[in-house]
Amino acid sequence: MLWLQSTRRLDNSVGASSPARWRVSSRRQHSVILPRAMDHSYPVVQQRGEEEQSVLGNSSFGSIIRGTRGHLSSFIDSVSQWLATTSGAREDELSLDSCHSAFSPVPRNCGTYPMASTSVPENYYAVPVGETQMVVLKRYENLRLIGSGAQGIVCAATDTVTNKPVAIKKLSRPFQNVTHAKRAYREFILMNLVNHKNIIGLLNAFSPQREVDEFNDLYIVMELMDANLCQVIQMDLDHERLSYLLYQMLCGIKHLHSAGIIHRDLKPSNIVVKSDCTLKILDFGLARTAVEAFMMTPYVVTRYYRAPEVILGMGYGENVDVWSIGCIFGELIRGRVLFPGADHIDQWTRIIELLGTPDSQFLSRLQTTVRNYVENRPKYQPVPFETLFADNMFPPGADNARLTAAKARDLLARMLVIDPEKRISVDDAIAHEYVNVWYDASEVHAPPPGHYDPTVDGEHTVEEWRAMLFAELQNYYRTHDVYGVTQRR
Repeated sequence: MLWLQSTRRLDNSVGASSPARWRVSSRRQHSVILPRAMDHSYPVVQQRGEEEQSVLGNSSFGSIIRGTRGHLSSFIDSVSQWLATTSGAREDELSLDSCHSAFSPVPRNCGTYPMASTSVPENYYAVPVGETQMVVLKRYENLRLIGSGAQGIVCAATDTVTNKPVAIKKLSRPFQNVTHAKRAYREFILMNLVNHKNIIGLLNAFSPQREVDEFNDLYIVMELMDANLCQVIQMDLDHERLSYLLYQMLCGIKHLHSAGIIHRDLKPSNIVVKSDCTLKILDFGLARTAVEAFMMTPYVVTRYYRAPEVILGMGYGENVDVWSIGCIFGELIRGRVLFPGADHIDQWTRIIELLGTPDSQFLSRLQTTVRNYVENRPKYQPVPFETLFADNMFPPGADNARLTAAKARDLLARMLVIDPEKRISVDDAIAHEYVNVWYDASEVHAPPPGHYDPTVDGEHTVEEWRAMLFAELQNYYRTHDVYGVTQRR
């Protein structure tokens, strides 16, 4: 069994005005534990077998049409157009899911991803992992499958150079189409740029192919974590753990936002933790610059964690990540998804059923077609947060002088706001009294990521993406000790 035990703990003996509000502590008497079967679990989502239902085939939408015969018929076609997406965007949607339906710590079928070449270059060796042939650097041994899905497979391994456990991710068919190629390029570039303790960093990267025309396989090496939030959600967390996990999520996202990068795909399976409650954000395949975000398709962010402005086709900014974190925070408290929409339209319905129908000022900013649809939906009053996140959803005796259920609800009420202009910012969330007890300037105001190349958001052919990524990988070889030669000395 794995103890989920924070080594960073509030010190109630310190005055509230003091900046030193925590200390290292020994294992708590009532630590929460994770099953060993879920240890070292890196999420790699499975691809869904079917697309979402069409607009007219959706039961909730259909019931509206039947109940208002003629009243909505004039803009059914427009609503259908609103929901239409490009083939690339639809593919993004199909490759995403929440951990509740996608995560599989022991995959039944790993898939077969053949190598581009049967030759194994020097310093590499071939090893079967599940049903997949992996060709990795000889410095990595004891490979063990820990995740599999549409984006690739992930193995645990031992780095014989550093004597540390690592996770090796092999991207699945990175050049199958433009969408896959763009995601692969973004992920590699952004992982190589970030430099924050709450964001997964790139330990190494390699490919067994030596020429660009053979380049088909990319391996990314990361720190091996103990679990993702999919498992943590199943546990009863006290306020210290809830608050500390939330603080780390906000610090990591603030680091990305400082470079104008919006993650866009925050969900429990993209957030990993260690047994000491250390948290890291991963998977930057959908990350975009804030400038580009206003032109993006609404099919970003796994549906359950998708902000209202994205669902409604509005321009969006950094606050989409705040909404997603709010959804995850609420899920950690309730133990289940807050807004489990069956499709794009049902997702909006789930949101307003709990948070209430937005006011006319917000609706006036919507496109005419979307506004007409929203205004013709049944009107809902918001459910009180005292009901949504009742005291009995927190462990008995969880409240202490600094962290209470009331403070948690207050922060959630500021994060889960339909109108993005009224939603709390990352900075203000970090300053909230439920979170700022962990404040550390070196974490909150860490140096920003390296220079962000705008070509990450460009449009290129598959072959152009291949050449660009290959060039970046060759540059990585020149600036990093990929083979561990100098480290062995």
